[in-house]
Amino acid sequence: MIEATDFKNAMSSLTSAVNVVTTVGKSGYHGFTASAVCSVTDTPPTLLVCMNKSSRSHAHFVENKILTVNVLGAQHQQLSNVFASKMSSEERFKYGKWTELETGAPVLEDALVSFDCQIEQIQEVGTHTIFICPIVAIQHNHQEQSLVYFNRAYHEVGQVEIA
Repeated sequence: MIEATDFKNAMSSLTSAVNVVTTVGKSGYHGFTASAVCSVTDTPPTLLVCMNKSSRSHAHFVENKILTVNVLGAQHQQLSNVFASKMSSEERFKYGKWTELETGAPVLEDALVSFDCQIEQIQEVGTHTIFICPIVAIQHNHQEQSLVYFNRAYHEVGQVEIA
């Protein structure tokens, strides 16, 4: 049997993009920092997003059935920390500039890319919920560097222009 600690230590070697995942509904705006996001298929374009069931905003994502995955650029380390903190949802959205696309879920204006999605399927596995999310709109900004998480630390990847 593999212990949770051993699994977490091994997973720290898996480099992941850093994302802020957001939703909106009757209860307001909600969001969290996530690294467990990946492509499922390009036909139709679909993402998979994993969320801890113990997250205080979990019920809002399940209820709203929409979300936006905002892929963070190198300049967004503070924003990632804010959305991973114990700050209230209202306080979190004071950071960054927000807009919306098709679903109305908050879109970070200067995200590397934002995927606006419907939540089509919900599957519970252990401590987490897996959302299967067809993409209904994409906003892409041209930035040179992405924020990633590796070995329990942030790193910047991509080309840096030298003047």
